[in-house]
Amino acid sequence: MTLSIVAALILGYLLGSIPFGLVLTRLAGTTDIRSIGSGSIGATNVLRTGNKALAAGTLLGDALKGTVAVVIAGLYLGGPNAAMAAGFGAFIGHLYPVWLKFNGGKGVATYIGILLGLFWPAAVALCAIWLAVALIFRYSSLAALVSTALTPAFLLWQHHTALAILFGVLTLLLWFAHRANISRLMNGTESKIGAKG
Repeated sequence: MTLSIVAALILGYLLGSIPFGLVLTRLAGTTDIRSIGSGSIGATNVLRTGNKALAAGTLLGDALKGTVAVVIAGLYLGGPNAAMAAGFGAFIGHLYPVWLKFNGGKGVATYIGILLGLFWPAAVALCAIWLAVALIFRYSSLAALVSTALTPAFLLWQHHTALAILFGVLTLLLWFAHRANISRLMNGTESKIGAKG
């Protein structure tokens, strides 16, 4: 069991560390995504290039790497515990990819992908909350912060205690990754959805 968990963590990390935002923007010949906006490699920052297709591709890739990690681990490396370990590994891999000197994205899409693979109704609820907050306030970061903060509570309400603990940890890591966004939200300088640069 211990070896299975370690294998799941490694699998998750390797999948999670694939920097889809950077790969897609380089293939498209656009500006280095790390030199604009927040400097993140995630979909929101890719959107600041003005290329919606690249942003959508990044969002899909970053989400699916989390989903694929938990599904493979769950099927072949030991069931639910391995799946959760792979999800944790994928999230860490996205935030701290070894290939980019441990400077990755902020984790929202990967968080959703992991949640989709582990308990899809919670992913649907998260996306609905994200969309509502984003439509009202036009801040992707605020939508992410609110929706992920509510996710562990939703999981507890659904009697998924282990998942609630996992996503409580992931939420804290995601909020830490968004610390600069939180500061900008508080002082009114955060970029709104669709803003370039």
